[in-house]
Amino acid sequence: MALALGLLVAFGFAPFGLWPLALAGYGGLALLLGERTGRPRAAFGVGWWFGLGQFVLGLDWIATAFTYQAAMPAWLGWVAVVLLSLYLAVFPGLATLAAWWATRRIGGGAATLSLALGACWAVAEWLRATVFTGFAWNPAAAAFVDLPLAHAARWMGTYGLSGLIVGSAGLLVILAAVPRDRLGRDTILSARNVPAAIGLVLLVGIYFVPGLARRLGREEPPAPGTGPLVTIVQPDIGQSQRWEPGLAAKHLARIAALSGRPRAEPRLLLWPESAIEDDLPEDPAVRAQVAAAIGPRDLLLAGGVQPVRDRSGEMVAARNSLFAVAPGARIVARYDKAHLVPYGEYLPMRPLLSAIGLSRLAPGDLDFLPGPGPRTLALPDGTRVGVQICYEIVFSGRVVDEAHRPAFLFNPSNDSWFGASGPPQHLAQARLRAIEEGLPVARATPTGISAIIDPEGRVVEKLDHHAMGMMTRRMPTSLPPTLFSRLGNMSVFVTALVLAGLAFAARRYKEGFI
Repeated sequence: MALALGLLVAFGFAPFGLWPLALAGYGGLALLLGERTGRPRAAFGVGWWFGLGQFVLGLDWIATAFTYQAAMPAWLGWVAVVLLSLYLAVFPGLATLAAWWATRRIGGGAATLSLALGACWAVAEWLRATVFTGFAWNPAAAAFVDLPLAHAARWMGTYGLSGLIVGSAGLLVILAAVPRDRLGRDTILSARNVPAAIGLVLLVGIYFVPGLARRLGREEPPAPGTGPLVTIVQPDIGQSQRWEPGLAAKHLARIAALSGRPRAEPRLLLWPESAIEDDLPEDPAVRAQVAAAIGPRDLLLAGGVQPVRDRSGEMVAARNSLFAVAPGARIVARYDKAHLVPYGEYLPMRPLLSAIGLSRLAPGDLDFLPGPGPRTLALPDGTRVGVQICYEIVFSGRVVDEAHRPAFLFNPSNDSWFGASGPPQHLAQARLRAIEEGLPVARATPTGISAIIDPEGRVVEKLDHHAMGMMTRRMPTSLPPTLFSRLGNMSVFVTALVLAGLAFAARRYKEGFI
């Protein structure tokens, strides 16, 4: 049953976007934990099987990445999905175990269990994003990014919001799924249950009113941007076409052509991760080709590779970099990706794993080296841009150099690895970063989904998956620093403590499951 509930929740995330199923799944998890669990091992098992179902279905795009690696069979991709899910499921298991134990310890009922589960879920998601470099993909909050509820992330962060969602889903089960005779003789509108009734009205409001508002046409349109004029290019170059000998110059020519002609007004050209496949820093021919694409008043931000050489000049490693390029192909700044993908950009335990024939998914025998972390690039025109390359954007609280707050975040990515489900999931998480930080986000990818996101998390304009094209628009105006941008993930623990305190206060209400 827990496995089935986890599969149900996976349909709440993109590309399906059926968030009511996710809400039902999290509520069902609380019900199952209270109704069918009598031992610690069973309490952990309920969460573990739930997580296994969610991650196996929700991370199906990882299997697609293996189809681009000739050194490994494609079926190994699904083995990798299952093995990763077996590990990631430990974190929901820890959340259910901790909530079950705390409820038994203080003698609470269904309300205590639901609120405790929310508190433990918030901490468990933070742990999942942190332990062993972390894998923060598809937090519970990402399924609800289209609802006004998502705006609570600017105070409590994504993981705190996830805890609120899971806890409220359990409370909805108490009020809707548990038979009234299990709740006692009092009706829902009796004096004793007035707080619960108010809570139900609020929960229904934050979950359901937004959809009605959109249908009535009352949603406020995004305000016109006042930021820099940007041109985002999406060349629709698939992973199977990349890194082929002799094609790099052709690909670069396509990107340059899509960038359009220079305008009277300066532009900031935004190209995807690894848009420049050859060596920009050291190859004069590549620099000449890039220089021809930049107007005399333009600036370019483009992904490429920065070679790392030893004293003899031999290339021993590389960095996945974003280059800020001025007219004449003059490199004026560089950001090096800090949060590298294990097995994608470097091979952990390389001597051991390479000996048994394993290699990293990206082409090449050399590993990438990490950069120093979040950094704001100060461009010659005065624009301050924060950069997060590819899946760095999914790590809540680790995307902005708050000491040098940027005007917007740029997320160059190569989502052509990610099949059909990975790109919309990636976009949803970028939208959460915009809400958390109060900053607009620009995404440029080779195959989509490239987008401009306002600081409210709304997609202002986008290029769909596997569409070739470009879009030119002013970046939206940033908002003042949010509470989350000031506190970081400390706000997650504050949220967890509040939910835990409510769980303790609710211990007097014994009605319901458990």
